[in-house]
Order: sequence, then C-alpha cells, then structure tokens
Amino acid sequence: MEKTIREQILSYVDTDFQKFTAALLPTIDNVLGVRLPVLRKLAQDIAKEDWRLYLKTAESEYFEEVMLQGMVIGYVKTDIEEALSYVTTFVPKIDNWSVCDSFCAGLKFTKNHKERVWEFIQPYLFSKKEYEIRFGVVMLLNFYIEEPYINQVLELLDQTHREDYYVQMAVAWAISICFIKLPEITMNYLQNSTLDDFTFNKALQKITESYRVDQATKTIIRNMKRKRK
Repeated sequence: MEKTIREQILSYVDTDFQKFTAALLPTIDNVLGVRLPVLRKLAQDIAKEDWRLYLKTAESEYFEEVMLQGMVIGYVKTDIEEALSYVTTFVPKIDNWSVCDSFCAGLKFTKNHKERVWEFIQPYLFSKKEYEIRFGVVMLLNFYIEEPYINQVLELLDQTHREDYYVQMAVAWAISICFIKLPEITMNYLQNSTLDDFTFNKALQKITESYRVDQATKTIIRNMKRKRK
C-alpha cells in the first residue's frame, strides 16, 4: 500500500508549487510540492479502505506523507478513544506550522466530544516542545473559542510564556479570534494580560487586520500597543 501511496504522491508533484511551499516552511527541507486538495482527496479515499494498515505502515520521509497521515486521521470513522490514540501517535511527527494547523482543523470529531478532547489537549499546552504547544493552542482556537470555554481559554493562553516563534504566533492568532468572536471579554483580558510584548503586539496586529473589526475599535487596539523597552 505504502509504495502505491508514495507513487501517487510523486505523480502530483508541481515544481513551481514546491518552490512556493518551501519558502513558507523554512524549518523543513522535505517538501515535494503537492497541493493540499490533492492530498485531501487521497486521504478521503484511504479513510474508506484499510486506513489502520495505512497508518501503521505509512512512511514520513516527505512533508506530504506526514500531512496525508494527519488528514486521514481526521477523516476516519471510529470511536473517540481510538481516534485520540492515533492523534497521540501523530503529534510527535509535527515539525512545521502547516502540518500542525491543517491537522487540527481536520479533527472535526472534537465538535461531538468537547469535554473529552479538552481534557486530552491539556498536557500539550504545558509541554516543553514547540509544536506540541502549538497543537494545543490551535485546537483551542479551532474548537473552544465560545462562551462556555472562553475564560479558561484566555487563562491558558496567558500562561503560555514561551519564546518559540511558532508558539507565540499561534497564541497571537488565537487571541485575535477570541476578540473577533467575544470582544468584550477579550478586551478585558488584554487590559490585564501578562503576555510577553511580542505576542501581545502580534495579537493586536492580527485584530486590526481583521475585516470583522470596525475602524473605531481598530484605533483603540492600535493605541494599546506596547512600546519596546
């Protein structure tokens, strides 16, 4: 199966797209250049077949091979505990923001198992590994920015004091989504935040870049920017 999968992936390589994608992913050097819709279609096909055998034997030499595994996990139909067991196995393979963010967005079973997945992601938020933390943060921003969880989400984000760039950017992104969805609660948080200056200012920047925030509010947000010490 794996040889066939790799052959299919290689048949879709686009050299120009490879250059474009590689430039966006400076932390890795194993990008072939296959467009994500192609990988999603392949993942959907695998999920209808013997996906357990595929996940057991899949190789991870190329960016696209890892991305494909993550997509398959999101598409398979199984119980929540088995799904999470595959998530546990997959997370250590994440070594770039693209695989992380695509993987998280695909874990739509979270919507039907909010409390269980909330419990599951907690250890990742307190990990010492950059992409494990980013995984936890991106799961928060995809599925938990809503009334029942917002205060806990903001508290967790505020505790993420890390100098890892891809953690800081994920936290800033998450806070901007919090503001867009629940502005009053998030504004109160921002006025009392203990975030480092870089992450705080990036969150403000992302808020001002949103078309869902009005100009008057953007002016207020810009004036909250912290000056470099």
